[in-house]
Amino acid sequence: MTVDISVYRPGELTAADRAAWSALQARAVEDGSPQLANPFLAPEFALAVGRCRRGARIAVVREDGEAVAFFPFQRTSMGVGQAIGLGVSDAQGLVHRPGFQWDTRELLAACGLSLWEFDHLIEGQKPFEVTASGSYASPVIDVDQGFERYLAALRKQSPKFTRTTLAKERRLGRDVGEVRYVHDERDPAMLRVLTGWKSAQYRRTGRADRFARPWIAHLVEQLFHTRTPSFSGLLSVLYAAGRPVAAHFGLRSQTVLACWFPAYDPDFAKYSPGLVLHLRMAEGAAAEGLAYLDLGRGGKAYKDSLKTRELSVSEGWVTRRHPVALGYRARRAPVRALRNTVQSRPELFEHADRLLKRVGRIRERG
Repeated sequence: MTVDISVYRPGELTAADRAAWSALQARAVEDGSPQLANPFLAPEFALAVGRCRRGARIAVVREDGEAVAFFPFQRTSMGVGQAIGLGVSDAQGLVHRPGFQWDTRELLAACGLSLWEFDHLIEGQKPFEVTASGSYASPVIDVDQGFERYLAALRKQSPKFTRTTLAKERRLGRDVGEVRYVHDERDPAMLRVLTGWKSAQYRRTGRADRFARPWIAHLVEQLFHTRTPSFSGLLSVLYAAGRPVAAHFGLRSQTVLACWFPAYDPDFAKYSPGLVLHLRMAEGAAAEGLAYLDLGRGGKAYKDSLKTRELSVSEGWVTRRHPVALGYRARRAPVRALRNTVQSRPELFEHADRLLKRVGRIRERG
């Protein structure tokens, strides 16, 4: 058997290779690897990142001329590699046919990398997982049995949460006006409303504004306009009396809705419009025949209330023997360790969260 690994810029990938990549994702569900069908692992996401970031590349592994695996990544001139879209991508790894195994050092060498860094590695990537520094929960909402089945399970699992959220939706309709949900909103103006809310939320809570980074803003806009049979950017909006009160932009594959950027109008906070929106998103996803919504890594109270189960994602590095790899890990490891320690200990996280919000209020007043 002849094995070949070729590396391309995203725009150089042929239509046949893109089709083969999508076919591998479609087969993954039947073959027992549903996480490979995540839209962050789709060719459309890699191509969009490639238009926004220099250094985006795709390694195609062929056996006897047939494409059997696709490995999207980013690299610097020094040969440091990262998961494509690192910092905004919520699912990372190598998309491959069932049973395919790879040698990480051979793959890195073929890609010209001394190291590859990941922070949302999906399950089942054993050659990468052996070097992971930690694994973390990524909650999901299962809707493959239909929305009513999910809602019944939610009432049993979180009765007070469910009752309160549905009551707030009814109250929003009484106090403000007719509540209307649009699962697939195509008006670009509503995307701008959402990103405006999200930027304000970042500033208000003392976080770095992702949409202040041009490449992220450009990426989201591109993905909003991307629609193929197996992938699309999905903007969902909750309206009250014709006014948007909550919105979410995520990515959809044939089986998974990857939740990404939710936000709401603070003027309507007492109605919990973000929670109402997530219930309607689950209903819309079920109606489209999707299997689940991936809420993404990270502990949040609303995720714990909405979830039906959890997936696991990992972070870490795979390396070759190279001084650049050693130096990079030496710089990055302490930062990651500190962040994970704070996030895993509620008393530290709450203190850090209060401090960031205080900083955010100072910035707003300034």
